[in-house]
Amino acid sequence: MLSFWDYGVVAFYFAFMFGMGFVFRSFNKDASDYFRGGGSMVWWMVGASAFMTQFSAWTFTGAASKAYNDGILVAAIFIGNALGYFLNYLWFSHRFRRLRVVTVMEAVRDRYGAANEQVFTWLQMPISVVYAGIWLNGLAIFMAAVFGFDLRATMLVTGLVVVFMSVTGGSWAVVASDFVQAMIIFVITLVVTFLAVNHPDVGGLGGLMDKVPDTHINVLANEHSGVILFWIIAALFAQIIKTNSLLESYRYLCAKDDSNARKAALLACGLMMIGSCIWFLAPMAARVIQPDLGSVFPNLAEKNPSEAAFIFMGIETLPMGMLGLLVCGIFAATMSSMDSGLNRNAGIFVKNFYKPFFAKNADDKSLLIVGKVVSTIFGCIIIAAALFLNSLKDLDLFNIMILFGSLITIPYTMPLILGLITRKAPSWAAWTTVVVGFVLSVLISGLALGALELSPVVKPEWFGFPSDLAGSRSKDAVYILSVFGNVLICTLWYLGCCLFHKFSSPAYRERVDQFFERMNTPVDYASEHGDHSDHKQGMTLGRLCQIYGVFILFLGVIVPNPVGGRLAFLFCALFMGGVGTALDFRARKGRNQSPQGGSS
Repeated sequence: MLSFWDYGVVAFYFAFMFGMGFVFRSFNKDASDYFRGGGSMVWWMVGASAFMTQFSAWTFTGAASKAYNDGILVAAIFIGNALGYFLNYLWFSHRFRRLRVVTVMEAVRDRYGAANEQVFTWLQMPISVVYAGIWLNGLAIFMAAVFGFDLRATMLVTGLVVVFMSVTGGSWAVVASDFVQAMIIFVITLVVTFLAVNHPDVGGLGGLMDKVPDTHINVLANEHSGVILFWIIAALFAQIIKTNSLLESYRYLCAKDDSNARKAALLACGLMMIGSCIWFLAPMAARVIQPDLGSVFPNLAEKNPSEAAFIFMGIETLPMGMLGLLVCGIFAATMSSMDSGLNRNAGIFVKNFYKPFFAKNADDKSLLIVGKVVSTIFGCIIIAAALFLNSLKDLDLFNIMILFGSLITIPYTMPLILGLITRKAPSWAAWTTVVVGFVLSVLISGLALGALELSPVVKPEWFGFPSDLAGSRSKDAVYILSVFGNVLICTLWYLGCCLFHKFSSPAYRERVDQFFERMNTPVDYASEHGDHSDHKQGMTLGRLCQIYGVFILFLGVIVPNPVGGRLAFLFCALFMGGVGTALDFRARKGRNQSPQGGSS
């Protein structure tokens, strides 16, 4: 299925990502540089990284399966991300940057105290490992089933490249690789979408709208329209909450200042909105062209063949050699999430556990060394978790991800967003809210295991659900209950705890006041940090994009394709090379005009 040229493209991609660790080693001078780029990154790097870390290969497998079966409904999740980033732009992003911390858990400590710092630290790390394990496991299973890649080898090679890049280059390599990978994903998905919609059997966008089932476009024209409407609202609500909690502040801690943080959020919003409009047209076109994907991918026939819908359109439409770029895009989607999580977890462990308990007087150089060791260990744990989670292969990727998020992530997240809105909460409000949410999730998941036999505990009719829900609709109902249930109960509990704020100690109240005062004090980069590296960032990333663009152009010349195929390569090369040239030109121009300051 993959040609010699496709394998060459994949090999170049891994070598390129591997090399980025070496390229960005010189950017790391201390622990702050290693874990958050020293708070010196420009907006286009931060925004692309924020965009990339909000999705994985699941977008082009599990979510594509949902689009194949149910149409544009799944776009609600990604529109929710875009709306969340827009709220970041309006209120949260620059305030997150103003916290002036290296890790998220330092902000948790400043808001809720040392006990909560440890509680959230030791909850965050296993949650991140499970997420990364699911991403890597799902990626490997999919690549093994569709392309015949060896399952364990895929997990091992992908995991090791991520570990090496993260350990060697730290957050600089992580964010920079996210930028390059964002360009790869955007250009190849644009090409696949264009070719899929204009496939002869589809007949353009109008033909696609006419040929897919009516419910793919009008998602409420369904016998379970009440469930679907609640699902859309729940998806929007859940993603907005997740993208605006203190846990997600790490996206902006590396930004240079308030302005760069806000621009980054707006860029992520725009990229996510564009992505939500184009990513699911190709799977819907696959539904028109091939209603039985199980016959095309027999290795997925007993699992969920619709997860190969996006890849099917790539196989069906892309010229020789470009399918390898699509495979790289799917790898990129997972690697970008993994490397960010790996770097974040290592920072949390070193700054919020190792230093306060074992090395209170450690200098930045020793913490940098420990950080690299811990990153390596966490990477190995993630690979082992992915191999262990191979038992999840009998479950569909879509529901694994969204149910894990609604049952586990939302309870963990609620006190980390509510604590940014009100000062009047005692320290114990944070960890007790998480406990209450987890208990509720256990009850809801227990009901789900009972095939939604909710009565007499909960009446499905209360939510507009019919009593005979089955299949995917029953899982949708569980998702709805877990999102709204956790948001409502956790919020009520947290606000109830606020009634006891008056019993908090004066020291705690003073720390909370300082937290909010700092969050409302703008960052003055020149006085707080001094020299910047804007131009160096622009020139380095510009040249890397130019190199990748030249490689794609070279493929367009040497791979034996018809004119249409060569034009597709030319478009991708011009996109990558054009972005790189623009960055390099602007960086050089900015350096000549303002050698001592300014922002690129």
